[in-house]
Amino acid sequence: MKNKIVAIVQARSDSTRLPNKVMKKVCEIPLIEFLLMRLSNSKKINEIVVATTEKKSDDELSKYISSINYQVFRGSEDDVLDRFYKAAKQYNADIVIRITGDCPLVDPEIIDNMIDKYNSNEVDLLWNDGPPTFPDGLDVEIFNFLSLEKAWLESSKIYDREHVTPYITNSNLFSIKTFTNDIDYSDERWTVDEPEDFEVIENIIEHFHPNIFFNWKEVIKLKKTKPNYFIQNKMHKRNEGAIMGTGQKLWKRAKRIIPGGNMLLSKRAEMFLPNNWPAYFKKSKGYHVWDLDGNKFSDLSIMGIGTNTLGYSHKEVDEAVSNVIKDGNMSTFNCPEEVYLSEKLVELHPWAEMVRLARTGGEANSIAIRIARAASGKDKVAFCGYHGWHDWYLASNLSNDKSLDGHLLPGLEPNGVPRGLAHTALPFRYNKISELKKIISNNEIGVICMEVARSEEINNKFLSQVRELADKNNIVLIFDEISSGFRQSFGGLHKLCSVEPDIAIFAKAIGNGYPISAIIGKRGVMDYAQSSFISSTFWTDKVGPTAALKTIEVMESIKSWDIITEIGKNIQKCWKELATSHDLDVTVNGLPAISSFSINSSRFLEYKTFITQEMLKKGYLATNLIFTCIDHDDEIIDKYFNELDKLFSIIKDCENEIKSIDDLLDGPVCHSGFKRLN
Repeated sequence: MKNKIVAIVQARSDSTRLPNKVMKKVCEIPLIEFLLMRLSNSKKINEIVVATTEKKSDDELSKYISSINYQVFRGSEDDVLDRFYKAAKQYNADIVIRITGDCPLVDPEIIDNMIDKYNSNEVDLLWNDGPPTFPDGLDVEIFNFLSLEKAWLESSKIYDREHVTPYITNSNLFSIKTFTNDIDYSDERWTVDEPEDFEVIENIIEHFHPNIFFNWKEVIKLKKTKPNYFIQNKMHKRNEGAIMGTGQKLWKRAKRIIPGGNMLLSKRAEMFLPNNWPAYFKKSKGYHVWDLDGNKFSDLSIMGIGTNTLGYSHKEVDEAVSNVIKDGNMSTFNCPEEVYLSEKLVELHPWAEMVRLARTGGEANSIAIRIARAASGKDKVAFCGYHGWHDWYLASNLSNDKSLDGHLLPGLEPNGVPRGLAHTALPFRYNKISELKKIISNNEIGVICMEVARSEEINNKFLSQVRELADKNNIVLIFDEISSGFRQSFGGLHKLCSVEPDIAIFAKAIGNGYPISAIIGKRGVMDYAQSSFISSTFWTDKVGPTAALKTIEVMESIKSWDIITEIGKNIQKCWKELATSHDLDVTVNGLPAISSFSINSSRFLEYKTFITQEMLKKGYLATNLIFTCIDHDDEIIDKYFNELDKLFSIIKDCENEIKSIDDLLDGPVCHSGFKRLN
C-alpha cells in the first residue's frame, strides 16, 4: 500500500523578530501563498497542510489559507511538536515533510529528490540541514509518522517540543541520513526572519516575476550577476533563531524602533551579555524572575535597579494597589493618599515640613533643583555623585573636561543640552571639601546637590562642613536619597548622621516596584514650588502613593532596612573571603544593601561578562553588583557563592595566563557605561 506523503508547513503571525512575516506581500502575493504555490509543484507530495496556532492573532492567516484552498490545522502555539503530531494524525500522514513558513523559496525539485532518496533508504529521518550544504531557506526534513509519534510521546524538553525534530536527531534512537549538495552553499541566506531577509527575498521574487517556479540554481546564478540583491542580510547567521531565546529575538526587534533598545540604560542587554541576555520578563516574585520562554532565574543582581527591597510582587503591596485599581486610579478629584503619604514622610523626617510627589527619580531631582534655584535666587549648582539625565546635570559635560566621567557613569554625552547651560553645574568629589570651597569662592552657587554616600562610608565631618558652607553662603542643600533612602535606615540615609539638608529626594525603594518619588523639605524652601510652575497629570494618580504607604508600613513592621543591610554585609564579607582564597585583587564597596565588587585587572570587563554568562547558565542573574532584598535568604546566597567560587578559580587561571578569558566568552564583552547603541 502506497504511503501518504503530507507536507506540513508551520506558520504563525506572531513572529518575534518580524511580526506577520508570512503575510508580507511581494508582487501582491503573500509570502505564505508564494511558498504554497511552489510547494504544490511537487510531483510526490499528496497533501499540503498549514499548521498554525489556535491564537486569535492567527485567525486572519487561517482564513486566508482556507480561501486559497489549502488545508489548515490549528494547534498549540509553543508545543509545535504537538501541533505537528496532531496535524499528521488528522490527515493520515505516513510520511511527513516538514517545511517552515519563513522559507518562501522552498524548491519542489529538492523535495522530490529527497523523497526518492528517503524511499530508497531505510531511515527514520532524512534532512538537508545536518550539516547544511544548501542555502538557508531551502531546509527540508522528511520523517515517518511512527518516529514523530515516538518523539511526541517521549520528548519533554521545551526546546525539543518547540522545534519538532531535535528529539529525533539528537537522541540516538533513530536512523538519520543527510541529503547533500556537491557544492556547499550553506552561507547563502534565503529565509525570512529579519526585515533585511525580506529585502533579499523581495529582490529575488521581483527579478523573476511573473515566473514563480524558478529553481534554486537559477537564484545562485542570479547572485553572480546581481550580487547587490543579496547583501542586505549578510550580518545574520544561519539558524540563529533556533539558539536565540524569545527575549533575545525581541531585543533585536526593539533596537529597530526604540533608540538604544529600551527606556533605561541600566537594563540594556549590552550592559550584561550583549548577544545572550534574555532581556525581557514574563513575571517576577520574591527574588525570582521568569523570562519570556518560562525560564526561572534567581536575581542576585540589580533587582529592578533597587526598586524592590521587599522582593518582587510583595503580596501586601500588590493587594493594596489591586484594590486601588478596582476602585479607580484617576479622577477629577485628588487622591487622599497623597496627603497621607506626605504626612508620613514628614513624620519620619521631623526637620522637613512640606512635600511634593512625582513618579520617577529623574523627575524628583529636576523638581528639587528647580525649587532650590528659586529659593536661593542663584542658578549655579555644585554637585557630587550621580543625579540622572536632566539638562541641569548633563550641563556639566558641556565643557571639554568630561566632568561627569568621575561621577559614576563615564561617557555621558550632553547632546541636546542647551549650550547656554555650560558652567552652571560644577562637580566636586566626596570627602574633598577643598574642591567645594573652591567652587563656591569662584562662582555664585545657589544649590549643592549630593548623595549622602554611595561607594564611600558616611563621613559625618565632611557632611557637616558642607552644611556649614551652605548656611554661610545662602545655598540650598539637597540630599539625593533616590538610591540610599530606606535602605540602611527607616527613611533617609542622612538620619544616621547629624546633618539635615534643606531638601531630600526619594524614589526607587519607597514604592517597591511601583512608580513614586518624593521631594521633602523645609517650608521656607519648599514654598518656592508655588512661585514656579511644577505640575504633571500623572503625579496625581492613586497607585504610586498607595504603594508607598503600604511599602513603608511593611518596612516598619519588619525593619526591612536592617534585614537587607545584614544580607549585604554578609555578601561583602564573602566576596572578600573568596578573593583572598583565590589570591585575587578585589575591591568591595558600596552601601551594604547596594554592594559591588571589582577585580583590579585590565581584563575586568571580560571577567564581569564571563561571570554573568556562566551564572546565567546556572539560573542566576548576576554581575558584580547586588541590590539586596528581604527574600535573599542564606540558602540562595550560599548557592550563589558556591558557583562564584568556581568562576573565581577560572579567573585566577586567566590572570596567571593558564587560561584565556577570550576563549571562554560566548559573545561580545559587556559595556562599561553609557555609549551609543546602533
